[in-house]
Amino acid sequence: MKVSLACVGKMKAGAEKDLCDRYLDRARKTGKGLGITSVAVIELPESRAQRAADRKAEEASALLKALPAGAVLIVLDEHGKTLSSDQFATQVRDWTDSGVSDLVLAIGGADGHGPELIAKANLKIALGSMTWPHQLVRILCAEQIYRAMTIMSGHPYHRA
Repeated sequence: MKVSLACVGKMKAGAEKDLCDRYLDRARKTGKGLGITSVAVIELPESRAQRAADRKAEEASALLKALPAGAVLIVLDEHGKTLSSDQFATQVRDWTDSGVSDLVLAIGGADGHGPELIAKANLKIALGSMTWPHQLVRILCAEQIYRAMTIMSGHPYHRA
């Protein structure tokens, strides 16, 4: 299975990008033994539309076009489920075991996801009820992808 973080906006060089890249690199290495062949980031430009609804629609369209055919789509959404790390790992394992070829976790722009993308989601998750900066959300998602893989492999990184 290939795992991708599909993100609206680009992450600039700096400490946040370095930390995100570190978790993604760890996930790539850990995932090899689990049938995860790739861990990648897809960056899409932010919409320049004036209205928030138009920005969300344009960004949703771009994210949908970037999805591999047949991909399982997870979207971050304030109304989504809050999962424990173990629950997230179990879901990833289930998709891996069932032969899913692509898993995409979509991080929207500042206005969130458009309804077209949310409607296509296989799973909507929330990182709690607080609002987080885009850079931190990427780091949190990268870390949870890595953590899920360590849980799946029985690695002691996760000590819950």
